[in-house]
Amino acid sequence: MTKFLLAVHVLAAILAVGPVTVAASMFPPAARKARAHPEDKQAAAVVRALHRTCRVYAVVGVVVPVFGLGVALQMDVVGDAWLIVSMALTAIAAAVLGLAVLPRQSALLADIGTADGGAGTASAVAPDPLSPFHRATVRLGMLTGVFNLLWATVTVLMIARPGSSTGA
Repeated sequence: MTKFLLAVHVLAAILAVGPVTVAASMFPPAARKARAHPEDKQAAAVVRALHRTCRVYAVVGVVVPVFGLGVALQMDVVGDAWLIVSMALTAIAAAVLGLAVLPRQSALLADIGTADGGAGTASAVAPDPLSPFHRATVRLGMLTGVFNLLWATVTVLMIARPGSSTGA
């Protein structure tokens, strides 16, 4: 049973968390491009698709900690410090994604006029690093980086398992 739970846990992490980290990282530059070129329907479609990917895989990603807890219970490591830290970092990563990244993506979508599937309502604007929109995409990129760093740390903890008796 442990091997099955571990396999599902690892596959879910790869298939759910991976796409969120990539799509969320791609979102800020794609949003800047869509805002700078409102006539480019493809750029707007990319931004919508990236946001949808983040939303859907965030929900699917709930499977990762659920099966991870099952593995921890089977292996009797629930009280180990490395696992407690991993669970806390996972909760923080979920909060960053759900409370900061996704809402900011939605706001940027609305700002470029693509939240409702429109063709874009912003007028063509040369990229201005001082504009509020650009600064918002930079802040979103920073938050996405924090989210990705949290997941990277959890991954390292899962592999290294400090204090593990397996020696791996």
